[in-house]
Amino acid sequence: MRRRELCGIRPCRILLAAITLVLSVACAAAGPVPGAEWARAASPEVAGWSSDKLRAAREYSQRLDTAAVVLVAGGQVVDEWGRVSERFNIHSMRKSILTALIGMAVDEGKMKLEVTLVDLGIDDNEPSLTEVEKQATVHDLLKARSGVYHPALYETAGMAAMRPARGSHAPGTFWYYNNWDFNALGTIYEKQAAIGIFEAFRTRLAGPLQMQDFRPQDGEYFKGRDSVHPAYPFRMTARDLARFGLLYLREGDWGGKQLVPAAWVRESVKPFSEAGFAGGYGYMWWTAVRGRHLPGVALPEGSYSAQGAGGHYVLVIPAYDVVIVHRVNTDIRGNQVNARQFGELVRLILDARLPAK
Repeated sequence: MRRRELCGIRPCRILLAAITLVLSVACAAAGPVPGAEWARAASPEVAGWSSDKLRAAREYSQRLDTAAVVLVAGGQVVDEWGRVSERFNIHSMRKSILTALIGMAVDEGKMKLEVTLVDLGIDDNEPSLTEVEKQATVHDLLKARSGVYHPALYETAGMAAMRPARGSHAPGTFWYYNNWDFNALGTIYEKQAAIGIFEAFRTRLAGPLQMQDFRPQDGEYFKGRDSVHPAYPFRMTARDLARFGLLYLREGDWGGKQLVPAAWVRESVKPFSEAGFAGGYGYMWWTAVRGRHLPGVALPEGSYSAQGAGGHYVLVIPAYDVVIVHRVNTDIRGNQVNARQFGELVRLILDARLPAK
């Protein structure tokens, strides 16, 4: 009987689950997107959600430093609360935005993944890069596996403390969440694509997505003595970030126009590296692995998120056709929502999904 379960029944169940996931992801990729204004469900119940349970999620978030939440399902806003139209610093969610722009540049032949830092003429201030470090490729940097552990700008004290020693890992062999990689990618993108990051975002993403709030002055380069490669933080609203999350949920398609190549979107959110309790790491996206992504909630395979320091999230759940955006006013020192708190909020939100009819 045990042999039958392992060799017969269980594989059938696994196959059925896999087929269900594939179909749900395909439906999510083909679904509707908003126009100049977000479409809103007449009520959560009409969209398949419980108002009472969403109210419980809202009440929980009000005990946190949550500034805004937007829940999008089926391409429309099901619920939102807080300061959804206020521009907050998005912190490291900028990296997921950059990878979308890089995907466009790769598709257009302006960037190549296998070129090395030495090919591109990329170096840094003293102590400059070694010949081994210069063998890192654009592909390595996208996966945070460059092996370049030069001081970087706009990193937290914790990131700096955890930085491996210079020369301790060869390019491509070790994953470390590395601001040097992400910032150098910004430099490489601007040189290869011959356009600034913020202007590219405005023309290639914010405009076509009809973002309601983004302005060119909402992006600012962060420069300093530690590195020649600046960081590129944005200020964005929750409702505009929901459009970016929906673009990825729709596999780069926006109302029939392919803005980001679908193959790039799929590749970007593969878990190339093990990332502990967070699951995995792709091309500057965090990815769920066997349900592991946020503490206290099991997420379907294929889920992924952009994350920023202090509790900023764009969580994409293709299996449910859902995007959840969470913001914190990190301009106020000490404001933060940790991963466990956000995981509990996500659990409460997803618990509000009504059974399919």
